[in-house]
Parts: sequence; structure tokens; C-alpha cells
Amino acid sequence: MTAATVPANSANTASGTSTPAKGHSRALRRFLQRRSSVIALLIVVAFIVIALAAPWLAPYDPIATDFDSVRKPPSDKYWLGTDEVGRDLLSRLIFGARASLLAGVIPVTISLMLSIPLGLLSGYAGGWVDSVIMRFTDAMLAIPFLIIAIALAAFLGPSLTNAMIAIGVAALPTFLRLARGTVLAIRTEDYVEAARAVGNTHLRIVLRHILPNMLPPLLIQGSITMAAAIIAEASLSFLGLGQQPPSPSWGSMLNAAQRYLPTAPWIAMFPGLMIFTVVFSLNILGDGLRDALDPKSNLGPPCATFATCATCAY
Repeated sequence: MTAATVPANSANTASGTSTPAKGHSRALRRFLQRRSSVIALLIVVAFIVIALAAPWLAPYDPIATDFDSVRKPPSDKYWLGTDEVGRDLLSRLIFGARASLLAGVIPVTISLMLSIPLGLLSGYAGGWVDSVIMRFTDAMLAIPFLIIAIALAAFLGPSLTNAMIAIGVAALPTFLRLARGTVLAIRTEDYVEAARAVGNTHLRIVLRHILPNMLPPLLIQGSITMAAAIIAEASLSFLGLGQQPPSPSWGSMLNAAQRYLPTAPWIAMFPGLMIFTVVFSLNILGDGLRDALDPKSNLGPPCATFATCATCAY
């Protein structure tokens, strides 16, 4: 332990507050200071609650048809109107939130689970391992994100599950490059060099010092990619490669509504508004997380947010 370590640890012990805890509280305060980010978070949480409580909130069966109420405008009976076969639009929007939000969460989870170990391996090991992984990433980045998603979804077959897998794989290069770049930056920091100098194993350095510090930028990217994944799912459903009728999703609802825009614009207007609201909120939330977790802000050293450093216990 160096001479500089003792006062730091003593100060932390005397104050009774650990450095990571202070970093968490600073990050939370910075996030709460941005009203737009807090409102965006509340909107996203509200949509999640609506999706989870869909069976209790929906006034009608989302796939039940009523040919006596075809393309009815909003009324006291049908608050948002009905679609081309008489199904309640509000009920379909509520149940469609499940498919759209799942299409945002599952692909991002797939990308994170693959990019974290590959990014650690590529950035920390280097050499031919890094070259192989990066050349594969560059090849995927040469193709637009949506084109990869459409090609994979068409190959796997039209379904929501296959669409989510396709979107997750298509988003992988962005996460992988970010993870690798973050590892390259972190492994040259003083606290990593200090951990290596005192005899820590490579596995301990990776798990204790590099992994926790690489998570914040990946989480920020995840919130932004979640918005892109929702748009991608809507695009795939619009093309018939996502959620299959009669199960509702906002993208498939837009696909069915395109033929009735002149006579029944509400069929397309409300699903489009839902997509816009969720995607816009996720982007604002991502901006708020970036400002709160930015290691170059006034939150202190890298360890002040999520991990330990040379002044903390190994």
C-alpha cells in the first residue's frame, strides 16, 4: 500500500461514507436535476406498467372482431376508435406495448451479453484475438443496421422472437466497438497499473477494475439502442417480418392502417404517436444518463461512480 493510499482510506473510514457511495449519490443528483430526463423516465416506466398490466387495463379483447363497428371513429364506447375489422384500438395499443417494449429490451440484452465478454477479450488481450474480432465487427458495420435486421429476420422466419434475435445481432457491432474502446482506455489508467503492480491476476483486474468501469457507457448506449430497436421492430412488423396478425404490435398496426389513411386516419395516428412517444422518451433518458454518468464530469475519479481504484481496497 502506498503512502497516498493511507490518508485516502483513512478519510473514507473516518467519514463513514465510501467513495463509490458518494459517486452514486452525485450521479443520482445530477440525473434528478434534469427535469426532462426525469419526465422521460416516468413516461418509460408508465409504458412498462401499462404493458405488464395489459390484461387488466384493456377494455376489450385485442383480437376480438366486431364487423358492426368497422373503422368507427373515437367515441364513448371506443375511446380511440376501431380498426379495419372492428377491433378496439385502445386495447390493441395496450397489448401492442408488450411486443414493442420487449423488442426494445430483449435485443439490447442480447447485444450486451455478447459484447461485454467479446469486448473485454478484444480490448484486454489484444493481438490476433483483437484483430479477428474487430475485422468481423468492421464487416458488420459496413452494412446498415436495418438491412442486417431485415436479412436475418427474413432468414429466420417471420415472428416476434426471430425479429428480436435479428435486431440484437444487428446491434452487436455498435456495442462491441464501444466495449472494446472503453477497455482500451481503462486498462492504461493508473489504478489498473497499480493493481497489476501489486500482483493482481488478469482475471481479478478485469472483473474488479475494468468491468465495472466499462458498464456506464454501455448502459447509456443501451438506452439509446433500445429506442432504435423499437423502431426496427416496428419496421420489421410493418414489412410482415415481426409480430404476426392477429397479435397486436404498433408496427403491424401501422402496416394494416396504411390503406385507410384517407378515410380512417386514427388507425395509423395513435400507433405512430405511441412509437414516437416511447422512442423520444428513451432518447431523452439516454441523454440524462450520459450527463449523470459521464466520468469527465464533476463526479470525481472513475471509481467514484461504479468501481474501486488505486485508493480503494483491491
